[in-house]
Amino acid sequence: MQDMFKNRLISERLQRMADHFPVTVVSGARQVGKTTLLKQLYPSHDYVVFDPSMDIEGARKDPDLFLRNHPAPLILDEIQYAPELVAAIKRTVDRNNARPGQFILTGSQQWQVLKTLSESLAGRAVFLDLQGFSLQELSETTSCWLSAWLDDTEQFLAWSRTAACFEGDLRGWLWRGSLPGLQTLPDDLVADFWSGYHRTYVERDARLIGEIQDWHEFGRFIGLMTALTAKEINYSQLGREIGIVPATSKRWLRILEATYQWFSLPAFSGNPVKRVSSRPKGHLSDTGLACYHARLSSPAALASHPLFGALFESAMVQELRKQMACIARPAAWYHWRSGGGAEVDLLLEIDDCLYPFEFKLSSNPTRRDISGIAALKAAYPNRRFGHGALVCAVERPRWVTDDCMAIPWNLI
Repeated sequence: MQDMFKNRLISERLQRMADHFPVTVVSGARQVGKTTLLKQLYPSHDYVVFDPSMDIEGARKDPDLFLRNHPAPLILDEIQYAPELVAAIKRTVDRNNARPGQFILTGSQQWQVLKTLSESLAGRAVFLDLQGFSLQELSETTSCWLSAWLDDTEQFLAWSRTAACFEGDLRGWLWRGSLPGLQTLPDDLVADFWSGYHRTYVERDARLIGEIQDWHEFGRFIGLMTALTAKEINYSQLGREIGIVPATSKRWLRILEATYQWFSLPAFSGNPVKRVSSRPKGHLSDTGLACYHARLSSPAALASHPLFGALFESAMVQELRKQMACIARPAAWYHWRSGGGAEVDLLLEIDDCLYPFEFKLSSNPTRRDISGIAALKAAYPNRRFGHGALVCAVERPRWVTDDCMAIPWNLI
């Protein structure tokens, strides 16, 4: 299937990285468009894609000779299938005095090979994650409202008065998912796409990195996790659902994370005296896969489904991750839940300041929708907080309280 090319939000940052570092590593799940993006940005670079079943041009057997036959600048696709190249890349980089732009690597598994890359190429390599299309990319714009909102809310409000919104239907967007290969498919073939994606993932990717004895059970585990998106994870309860021990459920969830199918938010616990949940909250990387496992045959079926709100939350968390990837601000990601049940869906910690986010399907938000943010601030009176955001179905941004703004989910 030919990938649908659209300009990506991270393109400029990726190019700046490659202009200043010897090695740039672009990682992400299968079929998010890594290869398409790199071939578009660097059409004259030599390009090699690796395969788990073949030693392409002897790269594993004699990595130094392989690199001699493929001088920089070089794109190495799916580097996890040729781990022997890591040491040879380091030697080449050092021999060339760490000249910028020598190698661009891609990987769809953040397992041992990418870990080895970060350790062996410390100071020589930079890492960037690519996800499926954002709302901005689907709308073919490069605006990034999150950066403006973090900088100055009043200027953000002024900008938003003339800003565009994604014109697609919310249910259709969640149901289809964000992978490039899905965007031009007719609705009746979307389930076939996800069926093939699931089979390839279970039978190929997960098998290569995880010691999984029962593939049928692992497939059931994936289906179960899609139903638990935007929820706290109890490993003991999770294991009981399909008859596996908690250690196995933890290991299998790490495999989902290692292949970019799952994203975990640790619990925020700035004050250890407070009784705060320590369970992570997880999000599936693409809502289309969750809709496939929930056997939702159309966007209309999502409207009354119990997963609708959770899928909306997961999708918006991923949208913020896509925007943060291109604005180059280090951030820590959390969720918060008190012992009494108050919760905040997402906390971004930037420069020791906490920015709380809530995600609701409401089109008429009230103070009640942000009661968790008020409880969080009361629990941590000595912490510094930025303005809060309630991402919901309003038509235009507006203040709900003096320090929390309602923002349209489809603002671009």
